[in-house]
Amino acid sequence: MLRFVVISLISGIIFATLDGFINANPLAQKLMDSYSPLAKTSINVPVGIIIDLIYGFVMCGIFLLFYNSLPSENPIIKGLVYGLIMWFFRVLMSVFSTYMTLKIPVKTLAYILVAGLFEMVIIGIFYGLTIKPIK
Repeated sequence: MLRFVVISLISGIIFATLDGFINANPLAQKLMDSYSPLAKTSINVPVGIIIDLIYGFVMCGIFLLFYNSLPSENPIIKGLVYGLIMWFFRVLMSVFSTYMTLKIPVKTLAYILVAGLFEMVIIGIFYGLTIKPIK
Protein backbone atom coordinates (compact mmCIF):
# COMPACT_ATOMS: atom_id res chain seq x y z
CA MET A 1 0.00 0.00 0.00
CA LEU A 2 2.82 2.38 0.83
CA ARG A 3 4.43 1.68 -2.54
CA PHE A 4 1.11 2.49 -4.28
CA VAL A 5 0.88 5.82 -2.45
CA VAL A 6 4.49 6.77 -3.20
CA ILE A 7 4.29 5.79 -6.90
CA SER A 8 0.94 7.58 -7.23
CA LEU A 9 2.36 10.77 -5.70
CA ILE A 10 5.46 10.63 -7.89
CA SER A 11 3.34 10.07 -11.01
CA GLY A 12 1.14 13.02 -10.00
CA ILE A 13 4.27 15.17 -9.75
CA ILE A 14 5.36 13.89 -13.18
CA PHE A 15 1.89 14.82 -14.51
CA ALA A 16 2.14 18.33 -13.08
CA THR A 17 5.68 18.83 -14.38
CA LEU A 18 4.86 17.57 -17.86
CA ASP A 19 1.64 19.61 -17.97
CA GLY A 20 3.62 22.71 -17.09
CA PHE A 21 6.22 21.96 -19.76
CA ILE A 22 3.63 21.02 -22.39
CA ASN A 23 1.34 24.00 -21.80
CA ALA A 24 3.69 26.82 -20.77
CA ASN A 25 6.34 26.66 -23.49
CA PRO A 26 6.34 29.40 -26.16
CA LEU A 27 5.14 27.08 -28.96
CA ALA A 28 2.20 25.86 -26.89
CA GLN A 29 1.32 29.40 -25.86
CA LYS A 30 1.16 30.42 -29.51
CA LEU A 31 -0.80 27.35 -30.58
CA MET A 32 -3.25 27.57 -27.69
CA ASP A 33 -4.05 31.19 -28.52
CA SER A 34 -7.05 29.91 -30.48
CA TYR A 35 -8.64 29.02 -27.13
CA SER A 36 -8.19 32.58 -25.81
CA PRO A 37 -11.85 33.64 -26.17
CA LEU A 38 -12.77 30.74 -23.87
CA ALA A 39 -9.69 30.35 -21.69
CA LYS A 40 -9.23 31.81 -18.24
CA THR A 41 -6.70 34.63 -18.01
CA SER A 42 -4.85 32.92 -15.17
CA ILE A 43 -4.43 29.38 -13.90
CA ASN A 44 -4.87 28.32 -10.29
CA VAL A 45 -1.60 26.40 -9.99
CA PRO A 46 -2.26 24.79 -6.57
CA VAL A 47 -5.60 23.41 -7.76
CA GLY A 48 -3.94 22.17 -10.96
CA ILE A 49 -1.30 20.35 -8.93
CA ILE A 50 -3.95 18.75 -6.71
CA ILE A 51 -5.84 17.57 -9.81
CA ASP A 52 -2.64 16.10 -11.26
CA LEU A 53 -1.93 14.31 -7.96
CA ILE A 54 -5.44 12.82 -8.06
CA TYR A 55 -4.81 11.73 -11.68
CA GLY A 56 -1.67 9.99 -10.43
CA PHE A 57 -3.65 7.92 -7.92
CA VAL A 58 -6.44 7.10 -10.38
CA MET A 59 -4.12 6.13 -13.23
CA CYS A 60 -1.86 4.09 -10.97
CA GLY A 61 -4.88 2.23 -9.60
CA ILE A 62 -6.22 1.55 -13.09
CA PHE A 63 -2.76 0.31 -14.17
CA LEU A 64 -2.77 -2.18 -11.30
CA LEU A 65 -6.28 -3.34 -12.20
CA PHE A 66 -5.32 -3.87 -15.86
CA TYR A 67 -1.82 -5.21 -15.16
CA ASN A 68 -2.50 -8.90 -15.80
CA SER A 69 -4.47 -8.09 -18.96
CA LEU A 70 -1.68 -6.04 -20.53
CA PRO A 71 0.43 -7.93 -23.08
CA SER A 72 3.99 -9.10 -22.46
CA GLU A 73 5.91 -9.96 -19.35
CA ASN A 74 8.25 -7.04 -20.05
CA PRO A 75 7.30 -4.19 -17.69
CA ILE A 76 8.33 -1.54 -20.23
CA ILE A 77 5.98 -3.04 -22.83
CA LYS A 78 3.18 -3.28 -20.26
CA GLY A 79 3.68 0.39 -19.40
CA LEU A 80 3.92 1.42 -23.05
CA VAL A 81 0.69 -0.37 -23.94
CA TYR A 82 -1.04 1.14 -20.91
CA GLY A 83 0.19 4.60 -21.92
CA LEU A 84 -1.17 4.11 -25.44
CA ILE A 85 -4.55 2.99 -24.06
CA MET A 86 -4.70 6.02 -21.77
CA TRP A 87 -3.68 8.29 -24.65
CA PHE A 88 -6.56 6.90 -26.72
CA PHE A 89 -9.15 7.55 -24.01
CA ARG A 90 -7.69 10.70 -22.46
CA VAL A 91 -6.24 12.58 -25.45
CA LEU A 92 -7.32 11.20 -28.81
CA MET A 93 -11.04 11.10 -28.03
CA SER A 94 -10.88 14.63 -26.61
CA VAL A 95 -9.07 15.95 -29.69
CA PHE A 96 -11.60 14.33 -32.04
CA SER A 97 -14.46 15.87 -30.04
CA THR A 98 -12.76 19.27 -30.15
CA TYR A 99 -12.18 18.93 -33.90
CA MET A 100 -15.87 18.18 -34.45
CA THR A 101 -17.27 20.93 -32.21
CA LEU A 102 -14.84 23.88 -32.16
CA LYS A 103 -12.91 25.91 -34.71
CA ILE A 104 -9.44 25.07 -33.46
CA PRO A 105 -6.54 24.95 -35.96
CA VAL A 106 -5.42 21.46 -36.95
CA LYS A 107 -1.82 22.31 -35.98
CA THR A 108 -3.01 23.01 -32.43
CA LEU A 109 -4.85 19.70 -32.28
CA ALA A 110 -1.79 17.92 -33.70
CA TYR A 111 0.35 19.47 -30.95
CA ILE A 112 -2.12 18.25 -28.32
CA LEU A 113 -2.06 14.73 -29.82
CA VAL A 114 1.74 14.51 -29.90
CA ALA A 115 2.28 16.15 -26.50
CA GLY A 116 -0.41 13.94 -24.95
CA LEU A 117 1.16 10.85 -26.48
CA PHE A 118 4.53 11.81 -25.01
CA GLU A 119 2.99 12.41 -21.59
CA MET A 120 0.95 9.21 -21.46
CA VAL A 121 3.79 7.01 -22.72
CA ILE A 122 6.22 8.47 -20.16
CA ILE A 123 3.76 7.91 -17.32
CA GLY A 124 2.80 4.44 -18.57
CA ILE A 125 6.42 3.33 -18.76
CA PHE A 126 7.01 4.82 -15.30
CA TYR A 127 4.22 2.61 -13.93
CA GLY A 128 5.55 -0.41 -15.80
CA LEU A 129 8.99 0.04 -14.26
CA THR A 130 7.90 0.85 -10.72
CA ILE A 131 4.74 -1.00 -9.68
CA LYS A 132 2.93 -4.29 -10.12
CA PRO A 133 0.16 -6.03 -8.19
CA ILE A 134 1.03 -7.92 -5.03
CA LYS A 135 0.73 -11.67 -5.64
